Amino acid sequence: MDFVAARKMMVDSQVRVNDVTDRALQAALLAVPRERFCAPERAFSAYAEVECEIGGGRVLMLPREVAKLLSALDMRAGERALAMAAPYAGAVLARLGAKVTAQEADQAVLDVVAPALAEAGVETTVAPFDQPQGEDYDIIISEGAVAGRPQAWLDALAVGGRLAVVEREGASGRGVLYVRGRDGFSRRDLFDAAPPMLAGMTPEPAFSF
Repeated sequence: MDFVAARKMMVDSQVRVNDVTDRALQAALLAVPRERFCAPERAFSAYAEVECEIGGGRVLMLPREVAKLLSALDMRAGERALAMAAPYAGAVLARLGAKVTAQEADQAVLDVVAPALAEAGVETTVAPFDQPQGEDYDIIISEGAVAGRPQAWLDALAVGGRLAVVEREGASGRGVLYVRGRDGFSRRDLFDAAPPMLAGMTPEPAFSF
């Protein structure tokens, strides 16, 4: 399979047509080998309009959706980024000049994506998703959905830092952008999306009598 041609087709038919107009981001998407972040036997589906399987129940976010989240972050070279369950997005941010840490909760998932992350210059760590490793990040991004406002992630942002994530309730969800100010957080809706929920990022069920 010609992955270079497939990558260009992805950017032309799924990214540019969905209002992702940043030339530097488009170039990064053309350069990062998305197939390296899929389970080897699923590499052929890396550039299709499907959530490509990584392993252990984890998938990559649809290309158009991850591109729109990345675009909303308006990243600047040299910023510190935390990619939460977002190995492909983390590699793209590194290509754009960010200093990226990729956090995974499952070592089996990290084993699949670690070689490509290492080549991209991305540091890796394994910890539960509700326990972000590090603090004062300029950027946090996730390719999985969360049930609501992820306060632990927001607390790991520096002032001026941005979080791009999908908040999902039931079958529907919205990509959102949070920005940390000196006195709190602002939130902006971006687009409809419904990637799979991240394990450990759903609230515990409440019981009443």
